[in-house]
Amino acid sequence: MSGADVVLTGRRVVTPGGTGPATVVVRGGVIASVSDGIATAGRGGVVELGDSVLLPGLVDTHVHVNEPGRTEWEGFESATRAAAAGGVTTIFDMPLNSIPPTTSAEAMKAKMAAARGRSFVDVGFWGGAVAGNAGELAAMKELGAPGFKCFLVPSGVAEFEQVGGRDLAEALREIARIGAVLLVHAEDPRHIRPAGPGDPRAYATYLATRPARAEDDAIALLVRLCRETGARVHVVHLSSAGAVEGIRRARADGLPLSAETCPHYLCFAAEEVPDGATEFKCAPPIRDRENRERLWSALEGGDVEMVVSDHSPSPPELKGRDTGDFLSAWGGISSLQLRLPAVWTAARRRGHSFGRLSEWLAAAPARLAGQEGRKGVIAPGADADFVAWNPDETFEVRPEILHHRHALSPYLGRLLEGVVQSTWLAGEKIFERGEFVGPPRGELLA
Repeated sequence: MSGADVVLTGRRVVTPGGTGPATVVVRGGVIASVSDGIATAGRGGVVELGDSVLLPGLVDTHVHVNEPGRTEWEGFESATRAAAAGGVTTIFDMPLNSIPPTTSAEAMKAKMAAARGRSFVDVGFWGGAVAGNAGELAAMKELGAPGFKCFLVPSGVAEFEQVGGRDLAEALREIARIGAVLLVHAEDPRHIRPAGPGDPRAYATYLATRPARAEDDAIALLVRLCRETGARVHVVHLSSAGAVEGIRRARADGLPLSAETCPHYLCFAAEEVPDGATEFKCAPPIRDRENRERLWSALEGGDVEMVVSDHSPSPPELKGRDTGDFLSAWGGISSLQLRLPAVWTAARRRGHSFGRLSEWLAAAPARLAGQEGRKGVIAPGADADFVAWNPDETFEVRPEILHHRHALSPYLGRLLEGVVQSTWLAGEKIFERGEFVGPPRGELLA
């Protein structure tokens, strides 16, 4: 251990080989070695973790930071503070709802400039695929975008247009050529319904406007296009368990198709959403209990590979909590800081291990974003990003502990299990017991 920048040792260190006593040696911000057993107690320079669980720094590949242009919604400083407080050491920013959206090389440079020097964790960037911009995709990839997000339905903001059949096919051909991945908001617009005569404060009224069939048919289309083009396709925020069988068959056929889900689809159920509680509104919507359990089965079976936040905040007035009107409220859930405890609270009741948690929240998202071997794993050669946490400690989610720009969240008032004790980026502690350590040190993955 001579010459190590830092040595972390504990009884519950989560590595690709399992969870157990281990000592992690860090040099130059990178993991130099991982050895079985605990380092000699009291040795200088050794950080003793005791019974705390040491996970790789979490990776969240679905975050809407909204800067530049909509910093009253969120921003890089506030979003990455929330990330660090939640044990997340790498985020990938979505190409909307910033102004300009990240749909060209110049717009991506503006996004990078907004993030540089203001981020507490490492930040990567997805590009956007919209009507007519296939010629920009290669230039954005050269700047570091590992893939591109598109919508098959209106995105909610006028400056980020949905793609139709011709533009989708063109984008997929270009993505296959340049070796990127297409991230798709998969809902078929033919099945999105106008609001019926029901009470707009009732969640069921909103739920009826976005039926599961919209997702199921859209994903069936993506499977066909993936097969035809050979392009890598990723389904974002899967909420309909009915689409899982098609995903399973496609993967069994060797197609480069993957899917993610989100904490809110695994923790909540439509029957539990109170009238007027617009903080629960998102698209696709939270569905019923039976669907939730089927999503857990898909995650357990590997058909859905990862759990990411889809952190999509807005000012409270856009959520319409004062009126409780689900139909007019902005759709998006703030949860970047809470992904680890929310998922763990539900996962431990189903008997899942720390290793599965690490795969879902760190390793699999890192692979999606082209960071395999560098992020999301405690192994030699990887970045020395870690989160030490107590899985048995509980806490109540209160507005004053949240670092998102706006604290409105469906998790408020809930008791969650798993408290982050410290977060490390490149071998340096950036968060400890509710306090941030030092200035922003995050790098741009571009």
